[in-house]
Amino acid sequence: MEEKVATALFGSGVAWILYCYIGYPMVLLILACFRLKRAVCDEGYTPKVSVLIAARNEERDIGWKIAETLAWDYPQDGLEILVVSDASDDRTDEIVRECHDRRVRLVRLEKRGGKQRGLNRLVPEATGDILFFTDANAHIGPSCLKRMVRHFADGEVGCVTGVTRPVLTAQSQAIGSGASVFLSFEGILNSLESLIGSVMVCDGAIFCIRRGLFSPLTPTIANDLELPMRIYHSGFLNVYEPDGVVSERDTSSLREEFARRRRISAQGMAGMWELRHTLVGLRGWQFVSHKLMRYLTLIPLMLMAVGTVGATRNAFWNSLLILQGMTYCLAACVALLTACGYAVGRVLSVPFYVLFGCIGAIIGIVDWVRGKQYDIWETAILSRGPAALTSQDAGD
Repeated sequence: MEEKVATALFGSGVAWILYCYIGYPMVLLILACFRLKRAVCDEGYTPKVSVLIAARNEERDIGWKIAETLAWDYPQDGLEILVVSDASDDRTDEIVRECHDRRVRLVRLEKRGGKQRGLNRLVPEATGDILFFTDANAHIGPSCLKRMVRHFADGEVGCVTGVTRPVLTAQSQAIGSGASVFLSFEGILNSLESLIGSVMVCDGAIFCIRRGLFSPLTPTIANDLELPMRIYHSGFLNVYEPDGVVSERDTSSLREEFARRRRISAQGMAGMWELRHTLVGLRGWQFVSHKLMRYLTLIPLMLMAVGTVGATRNAFWNSLLILQGMTYCLAACVALLTACGYAVGRVLSVPFYVLFGCIGAIIGIVDWVRGKQYDIWETAILSRGPAALTSQDAGD
C-alpha cells in the first residue's frame, strides 16, 4: 500500500473519532454563544405529575420502586404513579395491588405488547400536567422530581431529561465502569445541547414531558428517542437537568449487555428513519454527529488499523501498530475475565466497553437494514434486584 493511501486511511479514522468526541462538543459550545436558550426555572413550581412505569416481570423491583417514589419530596396531591403490567406472569401485579395508596394505579395488558404499547395504554389514564417516564429498577432521589419540573415554569420547555449513573458491583464492574465513562460523556453532550435547547435524545429511565405534547408511540421506536424528536419539531425546547440523576444496577452478563447495545442501535436507526422529516438543519447535523457517526465507530477503527498495517514500516508506524494491537488484546482479555466472573478496574474496562459497543451497534444497524424489529424484548435479568444505595447515590 502506498504511503499516501495508508496515511489518508489512518488520518480519516483519527479525524472521524476526534470529531465525534472533541469536534462536535466544541461546535455546540460555539453555537451556544449565538443561540443560547436558557430556560426560566421556578423552584416553587409544582404541577401535578404522573409517574409512568412499564413493567414486565418486575417482582424484584416494583415494590421498592413504588415506595421510593411515594417518598419523594413533592406535594402528595401533586403526584400519582401508574404502572402498566405487560402481561407479567410473576408477582408484579400482586405487589402493585398490595399498595393501598390511592395515588398508585395498575393497568394490565393481558397480551404482551411491549413497552411502547403499554405506555400508549397508560397515558390516557394519567391526570397529571407532566408525564414522568422511569424504569422499575431505577433509583431516583427524593428531590430529583422538583429539580426536573422546575424547568416547565418556562412555557417554551417541552421536555426535560436527566442521566443514569450505573451502580457498580464486583460482578458488573467491567461493563458498569465502561458504561459510567460513556454516560459521563453523554452528560457533557446533553449539557452542551441543552444550551441551545436541543437535547437530541432522553434517558429512558428519567425524563418528563408536558402531557399535551404526548403523541401515541410507535411500537418499534424507543420512547426516549421518539418523544423528544417530535417535541422539538413542534417548536418546544428539550433541556437537560444535571441534578436529575438516576442510579441503575448494571448487568454482569456480556450477552445481556450486547443484546442491549444491539437493540439500542437498531431502534435508533429505525426511529431516525421514521422521523426523518424532523431531521432538518440543526437536528440533522446533530443526528449525524451525536448518533450516526458513533454507531459507525467501528469503521474509523478499521480504517486506522488498515492504514497502520499497510504503511511503510518505520518506528512511527510500528509504534502505532503495537499500540493498537495492545488495545485490542486488552479488550479481549477484559472480555475473557468478565465472562469468567473476575472484577476488572475502571481504566482497563474502557477499551473493552468501547469496542464491545461498536460491534453491537454495527450488528444493530444490520438488524435494521434486514427489517428486524424490537417492539418486544426481554429485560436484562441480571440488572434487576435492589441495589444498596443511599440518597446521595440516587441523585441527592
